[in-house]
Amino acid sequence: MKPITELKKEQVRNIRLIVFDVDGILVPRGTKIKQIGNTTTLETKIVGKEQIEQIEKLHKKGFLINISSGRGLYMLQEMFREILPFVSLTYENGSATWYRGKIHQHVNSFQRLKDVFPKLKRVVDSNIKGFEPKEFIITIHSLERVREIEEIMQGEKNLYVIWNGEAYDIGVKRDQTKAVGLRRVMKILRLEKKNVIAIGDNKNDIGLLREAGIAITADKSRVSGDFFIPLKGAFLPADRLMWQILTLYKP
Repeated sequence: MKPITELKKEQVRNIRLIVFDVDGILVPRGTKIKQIGNTTTLETKIVGKEQIEQIEKLHKKGFLINISSGRGLYMLQEMFREILPFVSLTYENGSATWYRGKIHQHVNSFQRLKDVFPKLKRVVDSNIKGFEPKEFIITIHSLERVREIEEIMQGEKNLYVIWNGEAYDIGVKRDQTKAVGLRRVMKILRLEKKNVIAIGDNKNDIGLLREAGIAITADKSRVSGDFFIPLKGAFLPADRLMWQILTLYKP
């Protein structure tokens, strides 16, 4: 892997689509959630003005922008409200994509998740903070790993469970991943792998980066890529990538 400073203009000549993971990339990692009975309180993060301005500059340079996240659509729309007219949102780990007011659903996971959900709801552990409201996947926020959740999922051969350090994401193997989401987005936009650059930092981004023509990792201890962004410094990884690309296109 090479540092992001070695990304050259000739390498991005064919790039038309830039795909961003969100947490740890465009906003700091961490979700504040509190669940009491049937009431769930969830903090909505806002993408900073600086990041919005950089995305707008990339758009003006002719790049398409896709946001690929495990988060739900309503939260992503709130986070990126200022730039919704020219971005696409692929949400809940590739389950569906919102683009120009239309939702493209990539998988129907209800039948395959409905039986495991009651089992997970019955788990009692002081580490569990709550279930994040989502349409297609199950996300359980927790202070630490929960043995009972992992034991339940060991018996579910057709489902995956990913621990990302603050929550479990549970979905359908092969059908419900960011890689599937990116392939569908490329089909919608009529693009090929060589036209895509993607950045991520966690295990649910592994397939996403493999599907991209140029893969950028923001945490090379978890995810490999063609280029890496050092973890040191005050800037978010997306800032560093956007600055590098915009610098290449300066007059």
